[in-house]
Amino acid sequence: MAFLNFMNDSGFVGWCILVVGIGSLVLVAERARALYKDYAMNVDEFMGKIQNLVLAKKLDEALLLCAQLDKKPLANSFKTILEKADRDDDTIFQAHDIALSENIPLYTKRLHYLSMLANVATLLGLLGTIHGLILSFQAVATADPAQKQALLAHGISVSMYTTALGLAVAIPAMVFFSVLTARQNQLIEQMQEKCSKLAELLTSAHIPSLTRQNVYPDNMTAPTATPPSPNSKAS
Repeated sequence: MAFLNFMNDSGFVGWCILVVGIGSLVLVAERARALYKDYAMNVDEFMGKIQNLVLAKKLDEALLLCAQLDKKPLANSFKTILEKADRDDDTIFQAHDIALSENIPLYTKRLHYLSMLANVATLLGLLGTIHGLILSFQAVATADPAQKQALLAHGISVSMYTTALGLAVAIPAMVFFSVLTARQNQLIEQMQEKCSKLAELLTSAHIPSLTRQNVYPDNMTAPTATPPSPNSKAS
């Protein structure tokens, strides 16, 4: 009951701010679930498994592991790159770029709207302030003396209530926007780093490791000297 009285005192602008607040809350819940639950995974463990399978030339098993995690953007990125593992280096790097361009937007989509809604709530609060001041000035200028005090109080209450409501929506929205943006950037950096390492691993997989045995093999024989020709003259 008190909340309804507060909203009625805030007027039409107050109800608009409330709608913006509900939209912000829904957006925060959706993005938080996506970034902290749906897209979350043990990145180091997953990268270790893929790396071991690639080094063991078990690309089919690596692709199967990625397919089992098809709802994870990082796994989808790895799958796109691994599908080109048997191609030349340029094709692998091209697949790396395609994987990033396809999956990074999953992290960033809709989050910028939260910042916009916070700004809209602030501006609506300012609009309500101006509207309340206009009502107050009208009461002072034209209202009947018997009603002037009530109308003046109503105008001031509209001004204060809408300002408070706008700030009450904008401040949490900006805080959640900052937190979710930090999480988004963390996931994007992880994807860029791990995809680059996978592409580098695939392009260098055909190069033998630089061990002592490969560089200086033990069974290397010295070249045999050619016997001098019997017709050659000593100098």
